[in-house]
Amino acid sequence: MTRTTPPRPVDIALLFPQLREHTATATRLHPRPGTPTAADSSVGGPLLWPADEPWPVCTDGDGHYVDQLMTPASVRRQREIYAAATARAAATGTRYALTDAELAELPDYDFSEPEHLVEQPIPLIPVAQLYRADIPDFAGPDDADLLQVLWCPLDHPEERYNPRVQLFWRRAADVTRPLDTAPEPSVVNDSYLPTPCVVHPEQIREFQYGDLLPKELDAQVTAWEKQTGHQYQYDLSLAPGWKVGGFANWSLTDPHAVDCAECGTAMTLLFTADSGEWDGGSRSWRPLEEPEGAKSDPVDVTIGRGYSLYVFRCPVSFDHPPATAMQ
Repeated sequence: MTRTTPPRPVDIALLFPQLREHTATATRLHPRPGTPTAADSSVGGPLLWPADEPWPVCTDGDGHYVDQLMTPASVRRQREIYAAATARAAATGTRYALTDAELAELPDYDFSEPEHLVEQPIPLIPVAQLYRADIPDFAGPDDADLLQVLWCPLDHPEERYNPRVQLFWRRAADVTRPLDTAPEPSVVNDSYLPTPCVVHPEQIREFQYGDLLPKELDAQVTAWEKQTGHQYQYDLSLAPGWKVGGFANWSLTDPHAVDCAECGTAMTLLFTADSGEWDGGSRSWRPLEEPEGAKSDPVDVTIGRGYSLYVFRCPVSFDHPPATAMQ
């Protein structure tokens, strides 16, 4: 099924033509649970990975910040239990409740696997696989037609207590002998284990975050908001959800420079992992095909207290390391 972003409540560029100088396209991925293969673009799905290439691991050991550790299998089972209870309540019209058998399977709220398990190498988790042919805003090396995003599924203090991201660019045709099964970490932060999702890419247009607009234009838009009650930031400029390209929303910390650690160049937003596809003030972004009451966090990833993780790339070289910001 395709996913279509509803028209914006107001054509803001018609009211403020200057905004057309501060616009970019973005591709909303619209991930939804499914069974993608390594031949598909996906979020949290299997990667087209060469069998003779070592799978990347994190070796930070006890340098990770550890709160609650769970095995991937236990995370998936918990999600199955909660999903079954939700479906049962919807089908019967009864109150949401877990059965005694389901409750017996769930660990105590303060349960954690042993902390020493983080001291072994932690295989990275597939976050997204994006084929150039599927993604209008794909931006990679000229000879690459595949981007793979992975992260360590544990908190890294030096990454502002977020997962550490790695990017891999490939030519799919070069992978003649793919890996059958990727290794899994023994423990994860359950917030960083994506549910495998198929994607439904849709290109949209975004406008720059308000505080990064020219001051006079930002003041005009702000005055218009006060007069009309419309919200530029939530409904008219920046789409929530998993996406490629576009602009970052700096509403948590206000804008700050994201410069390449290798060469110092200002970096470009490449990819966004989000805690939800729509919510609160951004409900107007719920696709037309999505029914009322549909789950707004289909990937089951939570960044911080429900924020987004922005992944930036260096415009000088795709070989330079990415940078991230939580907002």
